[in-house]
Amino acid sequence: MSSRDSTDRRDSETSPGASAVFVTTRWSVVLSARAADAPAAEQALEELCRAYWYPLYAHVRRAGHSPADAEDLTQAFFERLLAKDWLAAADRGRGRFRSFLLGALKHFLANEWDKARARKRGGHLRIVPLDGPSGEDRLRREPVGGGSPEQAFDRRWALTLLDSVLDRLAGEYRAAGKAAQFARLKPALGADRSEVDYAQLSRELAVSEGAARVAVHRLRRRYRELLREEIAQTVGAADEVEAELRHLFAALSS
Repeated sequence: MSSRDSTDRRDSETSPGASAVFVTTRWSVVLSARAADAPAAEQALEELCRAYWYPLYAHVRRAGHSPADAEDLTQAFFERLLAKDWLAAADRGRGRFRSFLLGALKHFLANEWDKARARKRGGHLRIVPLDGPSGEDRLRREPVGGGSPEQAFDRRWALTLLDSVLDRLAGEYRAAGKAAQFARLKPALGADRSEVDYAQLSRELAVSEGAARVAVHRLRRRYRELLREEIAQTVGAADEVEAELRHLFAALSS
């Protein structure tokens, strides 16, 4: 058996499948909470909104609204989503958080955007803290692409998810005192195996070439694990993880 065959077998044995990573996730909490008093579900929904606000903001901007109006509308949408009646719209049969959010946003914009626009900016809205750079900063860095608004939303959703995974991975390396190692290993995540210069990497890490290969292997394996964990947060059942993964990579390539 070749060393690569052994590596692939170890990957299959150690990398979690969809059922392994799907525990009680934020979106599964949201979907299962039907009682009027569901603080855990409301907190889970707020965390998901905070993580994935940007594709919504960008969708509102693409619909033709100004930056100021888009910010107001996105915040107003969160206010409605986090209100007492949001659970009624959460359909377990359409369990992807991505699909739920986009459908709810379209309904909101079609029926209530004028009410939200009339409110004073930052007035009585329940503000969801939006971390990271502003939506406009991120939009300016994006290439102008074609496709439908739904395709653009899915691409932004996928990129936001991948950014979240990369942040989690970087955080793990920092916590282990290996931030410098992560900085040198990170380019290997986006490279084919044949493109990684292990000799150069071993010199940068001051380790043997074999140790450099092991470090890249572990980085990629952990990235895949975190990616599936992140996707599991946004789907309603374990058997949807792989399908959502395929859909998001298709969205990135479209």
